Amino acid sequence: MKIPTPRLETAIEWLMALALAVMVVAIGANVVLRYVFSTGLPAAEEISRLMFVWLIFLGAILSLKSGAHLGMEMFQALLPRNLRRACAVLSHVLMLYVLWLFLEGSWSQTLIGLETYSTVMRFPTALMASSGLLCAASMIPIVAMNLWRILRNHPEARIPGEPKPAQAGSAHKN
Repeated sequence: MKIPTPRLETAIEWLMALALAVMVVAIGANVVLRYVFSTGLPAAEEISRLMFVWLIFLGAILSLKSGAHLGMEMFQALLPRNLRRACAVLSHVLMLYVLWLFLEGSWSQTLIGLETYSTVMRFPTALMASSGLLCAASMIPIVAMNLWRILRNHPEARIPGEPKPAQAGSAHKN
């Protein structure tokens, strides 16, 4: 079964855009109300914080999927290919372990958050913790798939320090 990743990526991008729009409207309305009418929206800070957390975790998923996270590839690029591959396997195993811990912690916090509520808007704080749950649950298969590709010497495997394959039509002729 092929996962429709372009559709999922597009859906995540739309959710990120929606979260950003909600933040802008909430904060903008609060600024106008404070300076023009000497009042404010008590819920603006809470909703903005919730949207910001979701925006960060959704963006982290997309960044991992596209290989855009920051990394230290200069050291790995100096290593021989087999050692570079071994470092990639070790780092992927460690990432999977940390993501598992993140998943467990987010699950625990989500369960706790079902019974606790935000101060102003009274939404369950599980809405905040579930963003980490979704992030970890989404990142685990991405990292596991790349680890599988590395182990099988698949051409689409991303190994830090490896030269990027030339894309069609981008080669310059001298």
